[in-house]
Amino acid sequence: MNKKTEKIDELIKESLSKEEAAFYDQLEEQNLIGKLGEVYRGKLGWLAIIMNVVTVLMFMAFIYCMVQFFNTENTNEIVKWASAGFLSMISMGMLKLFVWMQMDKNDILRELKRLELQIATLSRIEK
Repeated sequence: MNKKTEKIDELIKESLSKEEAAFYDQLEEQNLIGKLGEVYRGKLGWLAIIMNVVTVLMFMAFIYCMVQFFNTENTNEIVKWASAGFLSMISMGMLKLFVWMQMDKNDILRELKRLELQIATLSRIEK
């Protein structure tokens, strides 16, 4: 399967102009660091930065809750600190989930652009 994909990619690159070939090369698969960087450069990059700040604050709140949890002996206080710690963990998970979903969305958009480019190239070749 990989050989077929490489062969198709080479055929497409041969039929493209230099500008189109450069655009096609930008659509290559990225590593995890590259995908994470795209989240911060996109339209919602400002929101991702704010979410990371809030995630750090939630982590600090979690640490504080756990310290208080282990330093108290009153059962009601233990339940309150454990609940607050659990809530901060859930909040961190949801914020991280947003970032991973943005990375996945960017991957899907990149693949759609590749498909559009391939369809345009193939339709131009057939004419």
